Amino acid sequence: MNLISVPAFRDNYIWLLSNKEKQCAIVDPGEASPVIEALAKYQLSPKAILLTHHHNDHVGGVKQLAKRYPEIIIYGPQETEQCGITHTIQSGDTISALGSNFSVFSVPGHTLGHVAYYTHPYLFCGDTLFSAGCGRIFEGTPKQMFESINKIMLLPDDTLICCAHEYTLSNLEFAHQLWPEDIAIKDYLVKVRQVRGKGHSTVPTTLKLERTINLFLRYHDIDLQRKLSINTDITEDWQIFAQLRDLKDHY
Repeated sequence: MNLISVPAFRDNYIWLLSNKEKQCAIVDPGEASPVIEALAKYQLSPKAILLTHHHNDHVGGVKQLAKRYPEIIIYGPQETEQCGITHTIQSGDTISALGSNFSVFSVPGHTLGHVAYYTHPYLFCGDTLFSAGCGRIFEGTPKQMFESINKIMLLPDDTLICCAHEYTLSNLEFAHQLWPEDIAIKDYLVKVRQVRGKGHSTVPTTLKLERTINLFLRYHDIDLQRKLSINTDITEDWQIFAQLRDLKDHY
């Protein structure tokens, strides 16, 4: 399989996953024109669209793509039913596309009906987990987002986190400000500044790397809890996560 990131808007990524027959799936096409250009550039035939949630920067290009490619199959959770989908999916479903099986699982928090798609090693998680960060909680609760991220944590270390935004630098700057003594975060911040300075992407990232540099996956770290003045005797893990998310919201 071949993975292509298609930049869109200011900091979005639309993902194209293709097989050796040049057939591809399109993930979260917020706009159609850059997708159409990429399909032509790489000579790909679109067979499916996978939607993670209903926000317009993830679904805005669906109807134009469906009109241009009338045979395309469009999958999405119930919250995307008004966005032009042809097949409603839910947690526990398996989608067959490009000769591979994609597992669907629920990851509420950013939105209530948000889903992720996984076919090893690729995870398309929309706005749930970012490199060095996680999504804002608009419709769900901190506990729901915490539980969703912990589902992702169960995947193998070589999982490629194909998230939908280029937020890595700002996430790392927040993490470094909060925890300047952490060497892994400090070193990766230096690297990401260099990468972004050249105009290159920082994603996909690996789950193995995220376990090291993503504060939202390190809520259990005693040193981090001390930075947050956490009383571990009375605080549940999801509440530590919630405190981190609140700090990032006001950063």
